[in-house]
Amino acid sequence: MTTNNPILAEVLRGSAVESLHAGALAIVDAGGAVHTALGDVDRPIFPRSAVKALQALPLVASGAAERFGFGDEQLAIACASHSGEPEHVATSAGMLARLGLDADALECGTQWPSREPVLRGMLARGEQATPLHNNCSGKHAGFVCVACAMALAQGREPAEFARGYVAPNHPVMREVSAALQATTGFDLAKAPRGTDGCSIPTYGIPLRALALAFARLGTGQGLSHEHARAAQRLRKAVAAAPFMVGGSARFDTLVMEALGERLFCKVGAEGVYCAALPELGLGVALKIDDGAVRAAEAVMASVAEQLLTLHDAQAALLRGYSNMPLKNWNGIEVGTVRATVAALTAVPNRHPAPGTI
Repeated sequence: MTTNNPILAEVLRGSAVESLHAGALAIVDAGGAVHTALGDVDRPIFPRSAVKALQALPLVASGAAERFGFGDEQLAIACASHSGEPEHVATSAGMLARLGLDADALECGTQWPSREPVLRGMLARGEQATPLHNNCSGKHAGFVCVACAMALAQGREPAEFARGYVAPNHPVMREVSAALQATTGFDLAKAPRGTDGCSIPTYGIPLRALALAFARLGTGQGLSHEHARAAQRLRKAVAAAPFMVGGSARFDTLVMEALGERLFCKVGAEGVYCAALPELGLGVALKIDDGAVRAAEAVMASVAEQLLTLHDAQAALLRGYSNMPLKNWNGIEVGTVRATVAALTAVPNRHPAPGTI
């Protein structure tokens, strides 16, 4: 793939540039007006896990979450790429238990925890990973919940109906794809389609359309009543239980702990980030061409810095990512990962925090 996208992030070793990360960035309002466009924002990209909140809309909109009594933690982990920590495993397992099912119902595959102390502890105890440790286990538990609610409404056996829910033509995945199309306004029938790491379909969607979807996620504008209600409920759940979305020392968790409902952000594989800024009515979508997640975090932090008026602690947290010191194994500072001038100057409008006017 060859692009003419601008450099959005750079890595310095000492004062010299060691690596450059090109990419594209779109910021759009809920009416589709473009606030910021850097690079090719109309080329379809695979958003991967960045759109988990959009994929979770049917869980709430269908009434399935309410039927099975899911609260903030369950809804937040349905939007998550978690680290496989004990709290994550227990929450996903608890969701399935309410359906009378266990980890065997999940079709996301087995993955070891990404949180190193958790992984080391499991290995020391001779424990094996299960699908519950998969970073997508909460999302998939949500899919199984939707399948069970569908089955019960049709008088069918839930576990049997849920089997194969990852297939593009399964009723659950059709609802998920419909939610993705409704929020982005992009015709998925014409989109490139692949298979995600957790085995569900993933569609190539332009950054412009993804930013629109997250503006709609943050405001409800342009969505059906059911999807707008679901979007608001999911955002509130994530703000109330941000640990479930990522985990210890994870960007998404730390930023949403600090900013609450002012910012919903979600990482995707291969350098993708999406975010909703509800108070501004804006959605953000970015992609780093070479897939570097730390570069995507730097740009996402920079965007939030530029758009939001922040309290000192919030500003310091974001600055720690947009201009992140790099240390070697001896703890010596050796360089920096930082958003570039292009990324910093492309987002000119700063808005005050609630209650500061």
